[in-house]
Amino acid sequence: MRVLILSWEYPPLIEGGLARHVRKLSENLVRQDVEVHVLTRGGEESPAEEDCEGVIVHRVREPRRPRDLSEFVAWIEHMNADMLAAGVELGDRYDFDLVHGHDWLVAVAGDHLANRFRCPLVVTIHATEYGRHQGWVDQHPQSHIHGVEKWMANRADRVITCSAYMREHVSDIYGLDEGRVTVIPNGIDPTDLVPVDDLDALRARFAQPHEKLVLLVGRLVYEKGFQIALEALPPLIERVGDVRFLVAGSGTAEQELRDQASALGLDDHGTFLGWIGDDVLHSLYRIADLTVVPSIYEPFGLVALEAMASGCPCLVADTGGLREVVPSDERVGLRFHSRDPESLGSMAERLLTDDALRERLVAEAQEHVLTFDWADVARQAAALYESATSGARTSA
Repeated sequence: MRVLILSWEYPPLIEGGLARHVRKLSENLVRQDVEVHVLTRGGEESPAEEDCEGVIVHRVREPRRPRDLSEFVAWIEHMNADMLAAGVELGDRYDFDLVHGHDWLVAVAGDHLANRFRCPLVVTIHATEYGRHQGWVDQHPQSHIHGVEKWMANRADRVITCSAYMREHVSDIYGLDEGRVTVIPNGIDPTDLVPVDDLDALRARFAQPHEKLVLLVGRLVYEKGFQIALEALPPLIERVGDVRFLVAGSGTAEQELRDQASALGLDDHGTFLGWIGDDVLHSLYRIADLTVVPSIYEPFGLVALEAMASGCPCLVADTGGLREVVPSDERVGLRFHSRDPESLGSMAERLLTDDALRERLVAEAQEHVLTFDWADVARQAAALYESATSGARTSA
């Protein structure tokens, strides 16, 4: 089977978690004897075509994306036109059995190419504009993005989501039969989480040996809930004592969160690191005493898996896909009531003051993460491809 995967990012061009997901999925599909071609964008520093771990990567050179969201939508339309042209040329060289697009960013190109190749279209919906904005999608550009996502979901022959929560979510907001939506969770490879050499020196930059270090990781946007975690910190510090925090990431809410921390009197208790590379990020999990994932909207919860794989106790919001990554039985991690700073603070206090609890969670969690294996993810995707190609493509 020969598959064309479309993604707006692929290493070394990494805007977020999507690039890593598509790379690991593609490489493991190759091990399942699927011939994988990835059509993506790239800069001048990357070759237009190369073989990466058996994956044939084709790159369309695009200018750096604009920061303004309205300009971004126009830029995405231009990128899709360029990807479509490049895909048509690839279709002249190869016979593709299936097209797999990731998110709305490549929806138009993916649909046109699947039609041209007369093959099934599979789409993975990693997140929705409706979910990111708590249902407020009546104004441009959110309304445009939501419309593209709905159109894409209904055009596809198969839809993949990363959690049962997301299957229900997309079926509801896009009017899909849940039977058309397949849950294939994200994977994790603990061997990818390579830290820097001197962890003791890194920890000394942020906390003294007697202090507890709380880590917050991710895009600094409203739906990630960092504002809730910051609100929980002052009373937590008052009760526990020597607690420091780290915020690792960047995003549109960064300045607002910095201002909130200052207003809460937290300037002397923690650090905003901004965007950091993977080696430092993977190291932070290993020096922290607790990772908190306070999301309001979370399709899956990769940060929680990374923390657990790195031996860091994890506290997550009781919402979305996080419920499937961290079960409610307190075996691998703890959950708090979503959007509730008091609940977050109470559960964080338990974890920071109970060494036996932390040790038990860490031991159990490192076994738990092994169930999110990329090889198994690829096997499930390959089986879906086989099912999709066994029948004719749904007519428009």
